[in-house]
Amino acid sequence: MNIVHTPRPPRKIDPSRGDRLGDGSPNDNDRVEIGPTQLAFAEWAALGLELPDLQRMREFRWRRLTAALVARDIGGLLLFDPLNIRYATDTTNMQLWNSHNPFRAVLLCADGHMVIWEYRQAPFLVTYNPLIAEIRSGASFFYNVCGDRTEADASSFAGQVAEVMAAHAGSNRRLAVDKIMVHGLRALERAGFEVLEGEVVTERTRAIKGPDEIAAMRCASAACEAAIAEMERACRAGVPSGRMSEDDVWSVLHAENIRRGGEWIETRLLASGPRTNPWFQECGPRLIQPDEIVAFDTDLIGAYGICIDISRTWWVGDGRPTNEMRSAFAHALDHIRDHQARLRPGVTIRELVHGGHQLESRYQRQKYSCKMHGVGLCDEWPFVPYPDGWAEGAFDVALEPGMTICVEALVSPEGGDFSIKLEDQVLITETGCENLTKYPFDPRLMAG
Repeated sequence: MNIVHTPRPPRKIDPSRGDRLGDGSPNDNDRVEIGPTQLAFAEWAALGLELPDLQRMREFRWRRLTAALVARDIGGLLLFDPLNIRYATDTTNMQLWNSHNPFRAVLLCADGHMVIWEYRQAPFLVTYNPLIAEIRSGASFFYNVCGDRTEADASSFAGQVAEVMAAHAGSNRRLAVDKIMVHGLRALERAGFEVLEGEVVTERTRAIKGPDEIAAMRCASAACEAAIAEMERACRAGVPSGRMSEDDVWSVLHAENIRRGGEWIETRLLASGPRTNPWFQECGPRLIQPDEIVAFDTDLIGAYGICIDISRTWWVGDGRPTNEMRSAFAHALDHIRDHQARLRPGVTIRELVHGGHQLESRYQRQKYSCKMHGVGLCDEWPFVPYPDGWAEGAFDVALEPGMTICVEALVSPEGGDFSIKLEDQVLITETGCENLTKYPFDPRLMAG
């Protein structure tokens, strides 16, 4: 079902600039696609950062996905995951709501023809991307809105998919799908498709970033670090009063992310004092006391939809951290610095898993779930576990230029009253790696 578009009224252009912003988006003060704010653009200009060319970035992603289909002899790629849709189209619509109420879908055929199923009332949210050839509706077959007709609605959707595939994939009935409701999967199989796992296509494709994606990540990283700086200032100023909670501190990061055109934060990983051990307690109403540890993991979806996933641990107060804390902090620094030094093209995940700095025995039981992981629009493939998480055949790949990796350290003494959490975001270059994270470590916790 195609949607007929109605023209939008002309939008006012800022006369002090051209008709395009530095990233190629319209300079009309009313653009449809979400994006960086004036504050973000000003901060990036002050830092001398190069902006991404968004249309060129979109074409790079579209070409990579299409090439992946051709290489695997797959006729089409059907996407429901909002972040895969974002990668394929660079369009958004209520992404968090959509993540548990799937009403959008994208079908990319091996000939490059791309169709999006969008909310019927909002076709204008995707028309800025000329790579999208068709806009349809009718991808909703979840119980909330379809009730006891989910099976029938899924069959109707599968009929639309079959129509597009017949026109653009010919006799190739191999269809890769990332995430789909049960009735949808069964309907596609009844329609005669060989349904394949789509995540191997999307994750491997997303792992290599192009020049404009890297530029976007540099910008998003700078915006995230500016937001962290505001959070740190608020934390250090507010904690002495005894009335600043973990939620109060965390809310600053949210607000400052949004102020710069960021989008959301995926977790609530900020804790203070004894709540840092064990790690993974989510932030809450606890009032942070002077002379305590505050640790956090951003898990932040920032400008351009890019994930900036870094961690820092602060000592907040005028007193001195314990020797045990400082020793643990030094151990965490050794851990991530040694692992970063091993990152280069050609090194295998196996080598990274079984080599490098080893955590002391007292930190082993509560170590992090991985040494490193990929990052892009969110936490992504590849995954680098610790040796006890190694599974033969699961991670037999080597790093390539253009991958972006987060290097983790959680130094958490079993039965202790604190944890140290550190994490940097790193780009694999042609000759080694570049640490994209500039935010300083807290000198109060560093030995010396």
